[in-house]
Amino acid sequence: MLDGFTPWPEDIAHRYRDRGIWRGETLGTMLRKAARWYGDSTALIHGERHISYAELDGWADRLAAGFAAHGLRAGDRVVVQLPNVPEFVAIAFGLMRLGVKLVFSLPAHRATEITHLVELSGAVGYLVPETHRGHDYRELARQVAAGTGRLSSLFVLGAKTEGFVSVAELEAAVPDPQRLPEPDPADVAFFLLSGGTTALPKLIPRTHDDYLYMSDRAAQVCELTDDDAYLAVLPIEFNFAFGCPGLIGTFLTGGTAILADTPNPMDCFPLIERHRATVTAMVPSIMALWLEAAEWAEEDLSSLRLVQVGGARMTREFTSRIQPALGARLQQVFGMAEGLLTFSRPDDPAESVLTTQGKPVSDADELLIVDEDGSPLPPGRIGELITRGPYTLRGYYRAPEHNRRAFTEDGFYRTGDLALLTEDGDLVIEGRIKETIIRGGDKIAAGEVEDLLLAHPGVAAAAVIGVPDEFLGERICAYLVAAGPEVSLAELKQAVHAQGVADYKLPDLVRYVTELPLTPLGKVDKKALAAHAASEQEG
Repeated sequence: MLDGFTPWPEDIAHRYRDRGIWRGETLGTMLRKAARWYGDSTALIHGERHISYAELDGWADRLAAGFAAHGLRAGDRVVVQLPNVPEFVAIAFGLMRLGVKLVFSLPAHRATEITHLVELSGAVGYLVPETHRGHDYRELARQVAAGTGRLSSLFVLGAKTEGFVSVAELEAAVPDPQRLPEPDPADVAFFLLSGGTTALPKLIPRTHDDYLYMSDRAAQVCELTDDDAYLAVLPIEFNFAFGCPGLIGTFLTGGTAILADTPNPMDCFPLIERHRATVTAMVPSIMALWLEAAEWAEEDLSSLRLVQVGGARMTREFTSRIQPALGARLQQVFGMAEGLLTFSRPDDPAESVLTTQGKPVSDADELLIVDEDGSPLPPGRIGELITRGPYTLRGYYRAPEHNRRAFTEDGFYRTGDLALLTEDGDLVIEGRIKETIIRGGDKIAAGEVEDLLLAHPGVAAAAVIGVPDEFLGERICAYLVAAGPEVSLAELKQAVHAQGVADYKLPDLVRYVTELPLTPLGKVDKKALAAHAASEQEG
């Protein structure tokens, strides 16, 4: 096992295996089986390229041989930073077959983030595109290599460049499956990144066992079959698009994955019509763009049967617009790269789908809502969500100090999310603990105030943060996007007060912006808003 990786306790791992939850199979073996079962069926579509299961499987073998020929060995770590292209998928499977641990990186990352990932993971390799959206990633790779002094291999998807090994060179290798030792299914397959907006990301180790189980369960809940076409709207190194059910769940069931270059509806709607996409997944900020575009779009979107939306809070007014606009059933999702997934179900009552994030995808998931002392709370009470299960991590990679705070003594992961469970067992996410504003001793959930503000017809988007105050400790500052003429603070206070809430929840300050800043994963970047507020105070 990799140094710095916290495995499941042996007795619990044994129980998961006995129950058939962990099947002792690697992701590479899964693709090899899919190639046998689905052969000439289309696994991937990107632009004009159609790649069958058999072709993808052989491609991964050649890449594995190529990486091995250039010195990579089982246990090595490689940072992979590519957009939504078929090469990303083939490279991922090639490296996993070799036992090399991928560190997924977003295309938006630059030197600070990549240097951090290289140093934290102990990576010996870094793979980049030649250019993407006007940015030269080769120069970025040179900068990171010089700054870290530890990268022995630089790989590029594109023309052969001095100092880089091209992916084309790797693909030319002759595979010898006999020389590829099968990785341990209980070992780390790759590293996902934590999605926090306040610090550099932590590394989340995902094993073959846990990730295959999670993706399989997600595919079953979504009722995927070999007739489905999954449109990958989000970056495919994002957990949501990679395996919830995403690409992995699609491959498990013999469907087709369509790779979109951007989440823009102008790019995605033609793909839905052309390839008869049936399932897709996105965050609310992207869904808002789709809802606006659907009003005038001429494309035929009737093939869509399921749209997964998760990653941020949504109002009932927002969720109720999705099915009428797109003609597809909404599935609310709560998930984290650390593990736990909850989905609404096809047979759930309509109101539950609109207002809750459903139930865990596995009956082996354990969820508790606890108070500040760690005592479980009854249904309907808001507290911190803690969880453990067969696909939720037991520790971040090489983060012992953080792990002592992030996990209970009996292995529950402290999510940092404020949530409640309904009487029917559905999860409702209310916000983040760190987004709780303490104003004069009163605790206010930022998400609640945001919902109250969004009820005003003059507010198109809202994000609430706490700003330091000498007397109150913090004041409530609302960043708003206007839906018309700007509404005064006094009118906003009156409107929030009229909704029957305590006066201490009324906003103290309002700032109008043309748009809310977003993280690379499409969540509102409250770190950026806090920095803006701080600069205003200093000024």
